[in-house]
Amino acid sequence: MSTAPVTTRHLIRIGDLARLTGKTVRAIHLYEELGLLKPASRSSGGFRLYERRAAERVRWIDLLHAMGFSLQEMRGLLQRWWNSGLGTQAMEELRALFVRKLEETREAIARHQQIEGELEKGLAYLETCRECATPETAVQGCARCNQDHGMAEEPALVAGIVFSPEPSRGARRGSFVRIEDIR
Repeated sequence: MSTAPVTTRHLIRIGDLARLTGKTVRAIHLYEELGLLKPASRSSGGFRLYERRAAERVRWIDLLHAMGFSLQEMRGLLQRWWNSGLGTQAMEELRALFVRKLEETREAIARHQQIEGELEKGLAYLETCRECATPETAVQGCARCNQDHGMAEEPALVAGIVFSPEPSRGARRGSFVRIEDIR
């Protein structure tokens, strides 16, 4: 099996690859050091030269990073892939990984949707504070606010701020925790 010599006409320098992918030259050097990326050749001046397809590998690294993989884990994934005895074995391992990551992604989306809902409730509540009946009240007055916020109860993000385990006497709910009391 013969391999064709690499022509430098279609190769790009490391700086160009960095610009193409939005990465730093140092990041690309690190990918190379870890075996995640390999230059196709070097110029006569010693510059690393990459095929344009190297940009696809950098996008792959970005995707795995977004899924929570460390660079070391990516290296391990590549090593396991190329060391698999059979293609079907390698594909099954990759399939199992994708299934696990899809489940984790869906769980993260559900958590983020819950957070989104909490933020929306908190913002709706706080929007009514723009129309405060006593705008010049000290912050402690907010903890005893009687204004109708259009909600049966305070959203968790607001209630967590104004709640204190030791409410002041006569307060409808707890008061703010003073900064001095935070340990």
